[in-house]
Amino acid sequence: MKKLTIGNNVRKQRFLKDEMTQKDLAQAVSVSRQTIVAIEKGQYSPTLELCFKLAIVFDTPVDQIFFVEEIDGKKVKD
Repeated sequence: MKKLTIGNNVRKQRFLKDEMTQKDLAQAVSVSRQTIVAIEKGQYSPTLELCFKLAIVFDTPVDQIFFVEEIDGKKVKD
């Protein structure tokens, strides 16, 4: 199986959503602020359910928030 590096636009989406704070986002999706921090830093891969909750809060498709950056260490073209 190939190793994927998943990137995200959570921070960008927060700012597009009236500069939502990490705390406000965490409360909206029922997780801790530390979970949001870890997601934004790429240190935590959220569950599929949490991905959909974030998409609902941001009113945007999941693939506009999460994307594949690398496959087996090789950058994916935009």
